[in-house]
Amino acid sequence: MKFEFFMPGRIIVERGGLARLGEFVAGLGKKVLVVHNGPALLQRVEKELGAISFEVYRQKGEPTVESVSEALALARAGGCEVLIGIGGGSAVDTAKATAALLGNGGEPLDYMEVVGRGKKITHPSYPWIAVPTTAGTGAEATRNAVVGYHAKQFKASIRSELMLPRLALLDAELAVGVPKRVTAASGADALCQVIEAYTSVNANPITDGLALEGIARAGRSLRRAYDNGSDLDAREDMAITALLSGIALTNAGLGAVHGFAAPMGGSFTVPHGVVCAALLPHVIRMNVRALRERQAASAVLGKYAAVGRTLTGRRELADERAVDAAVEFIQEMTAYMQIPRLREFGITGAAVVPMVELAKKSSSMRYNPVILTDDELAGVLWAAL
Repeated sequence: MKFEFFMPGRIIVERGGLARLGEFVAGLGKKVLVVHNGPALLQRVEKELGAISFEVYRQKGEPTVESVSEALALARAGGCEVLIGIGGGSAVDTAKATAALLGNGGEPLDYMEVVGRGKKITHPSYPWIAVPTTAGTGAEATRNAVVGYHAKQFKASIRSELMLPRLALLDAELAVGVPKRVTAASGADALCQVIEAYTSVNANPITDGLALEGIARAGRSLRRAYDNGSDLDAREDMAITALLSGIALTNAGLGAVHGFAAPMGGSFTVPHGVVCAALLPHVIRMNVRALRERQAASAVLGKYAAVGRTLTGRRELADERAVDAAVEFIQEMTAYMQIPRLREFGITGAAVVPMVELAKKSSSMRYNPVILTDDELAGVLWAAL
């Protein structure tokens, strides 16, 4: 066994912890760039920074080459030395990418995988603080920033362990006003990530423990957070799930769901969490079928059974029934939270073949527990439409 393990330099889980933001920024730099998703969050940050000088960039939608370039230009022109990413994964990833580019020079496409030049990040990022609010991507704990490139209809990563934040601050109170549809989609993403990291070919004993804990927390709290956005216990459970998913995927990788998510998000205006919710049950079924046919002794079959038992709390389930229970749990929860189907975003059968071809190029696909054929990948997409 051989593996490395990466995570943020410091993690704080504290209700009301945003009130300490000025304390955390002090000493990191004299000028701050705040990357945010909305005015309400910005007002909170402005209050807590007090006399600390800052510039502001609002990230609208998911990060793109253009938006990261805009944030980078603003930071360079303003002489910013430290960054804060507050909001959903889009704001956090934009801050992360900008901090890396400030420390390494160049532009986003210089470092992007697949669609860019793929240069390595060799110098530490400028110091930055992640303050997630939506409990989904786990971007506060990942060593990559996902950036869309519309010219190629693809989303790809800028990636390095040198991109991890100095601090990840989880304050459950910040999620109270998050809309139900965002709670649903982001929560589905976090759940997908812990499941995919747990069943990845690159999983290790540390990521297994973290992922299972995240699966358990999502199983008991995602519906509660959706039903009652003011339930701080549920909100905190989901914030921790997202954090654990970020740490787990950083060290173990993901799988076919996220292999598809990159090209689909780059080609259609469909939220990332919706793609994950739509594909996850069908990827699980296809992976299990392929494993039983071609790798019947694989330990991952037992892991999928453990997912079912953990989500449902039914420890007595036999392996085959437990796998079915996992799929049923995910599908029932997705329906309960009214997550729309992919066809509602204009995705039709005409997209299946091109999406399969693009997905095979994704870095996430290499960690899927079994190599799926083109027909099997197409079958997943047809089932999800």
